[in-house]
Amino acid sequence: MTPIDIILIGAGGFAAGAVNAIAGGGTFFSFPAMLAVGLPPVAANASNSVALWPGSLSSAWAYRLELSRYKRYLLPMGLASLLGGAAGGMLLLAAGDARFAALIPWLLAFATLLFAFSPQLSAALKRVRPAAKKIAQTQHDAGSPIGWAVQLLVSIYGGFFGAGMGILMMASLAIGGHEDVQHINALKNLMSALIYSVTVMTFIVAGAVSWQHTLVMLLTASLGGYWGASMARKIQGSWLRRMVIAVGGALTLYYFYQSLG
Repeated sequence: MTPIDIILIGAGGFAAGAVNAIAGGGTFFSFPAMLAVGLPPVAANASNSVALWPGSLSSAWAYRLELSRYKRYLLPMGLASLLGGAAGGMLLLAAGDARFAALIPWLLAFATLLFAFSPQLSAALKRVRPAAKKIAQTQHDAGSPIGWAVQLLVSIYGGFFGAGMGILMMASLAIGGHEDVQHINALKNLMSALIYSVTVMTFIVAGAVSWQHTLVMLLTASLGGYWGASMARKIQGSWLRRMVIAVGGALTLYYFYQSLG
């Protein structure tokens, strides 16, 4: 690993940690950085997942008080997250570098659009919440088979790629009848941590992780997360969102161009 590689991975990790702490969308910075230093697509995604894993654990721990009231609900949803994350990770490994490389521009395009239109998605969810209340029993029950199935699908996507997974999960939780944004975020953080945990274990056992690249990004992502948390109240979220969308759009076009070549 050259000094340039260290700088690229370090910068991508720092930006990912900071952006995730403020607005989300950090994968748009960290995953391309892993590709830029020459890692094969599967190894790049696996290493990126491991590097950002500690951040998901700390985010879930921060919401432990809010999660304490969802004991019955967490068991089936957690199981769906674990199964889906493992399935998504194995799908990535089975796809191989060539197939995954062909999917990268489409996955980035989907994640970018999802991130760009998340405010409109949130507004639409507010209109369907009254109907969702008739489906959901209470915020403390065990959920429903439909909710578990949706969580399973979101988790498979998260284990396979991950960018935009949080937005998908928050949308599904809102449709399921959850109204309190802090509670939705708490559930999303825990389920994301479970998905990342089982996916990371899958990648490690399969030997798909490049540890020297991962350790550099893990360190700088942690530093970026700490800095981002301290700056969250000073940076206007709208400008940061525009930056993430611009980066996502540029990367999507770049990888589409590469796929044509």
